[in-house]
Amino acid sequence: MVDLPRLMPTRATAETFGGVTYHIDGELVPVLTVDVSRTPIYFEHHILLWKHPTVRIGLKAMGGMLKRMVAGMQVFVTEASGDGMIAFSRDGPGHIVSVHLAQGRELEVREHQFLAATDAIDYSFSRVRGISNMLFGGTGFFIDKFHSHRGDGILWLHGYGNVFEKELAAGESIDIEPGGWLYKEPSVRMDTVVDRLTSSMFGANMNLILNRFTGPGRVGIQSMYVHYVTET
Repeated sequence: MVDLPRLMPTRATAETFGGVTYHIDGELVPVLTVDVSRTPIYFEHHILLWKHPTVRIGLKAMGGMLKRMVAGMQVFVTEASGDGMIAFSRDGPGHIVSVHLAQGRELEVREHQFLAATDAIDYSFSRVRGISNMLFGGTGFFIDKFHSHRGDGILWLHGYGNVFEKELAAGESIDIEPGGWLYKEPSVRMDTVVDRLTSSMFGANMNLILNRFTGPGRVGIQSMYVHYVTET
């Protein structure tokens, strides 16, 4: 029997990993609540929902600042620390996914879908060229890279719709609509597949473009996609 992609958990109650305890609740627009008393976290701008007054907010400079400025990527993220809890939500329906990264593990994520991460996780990026040319008329898109260099950590992502995960065996492949993939492990190879569709009626033809992911490793799938135009 073929293993279907599995629906990721949509709720968490007092889940603890990497020095933090967190909760995920809500349905249409979920809320992530994190206790930062022991471990700071950093997060995307404009997603803060509420916090205890004892939680301090500041800016965290990202590595490779010059490279980020040239690419038009964010140079700073917001950081939360101190005694208490802080909650986040994004202005859109979706699914918050928590990814536990043991020390030394890495995950590659579609741009604009990072929500928050614990302080032990490093955040970099790479540019993928060509695929967006065929899809959206642009010159490529960015993949965010998160690596738990300094210890166990948690990465929280926001997927639109619901998020499913497929564990690919070595050599096993799955074709995903280009807006449908959310994250993948570095061991998973991503290629572009173009199928030409033809019809005898009026000589019509069109292309079906998919991303092919080949294992071993995990790939995340979101059931809804919001496209952000990437500037050049």
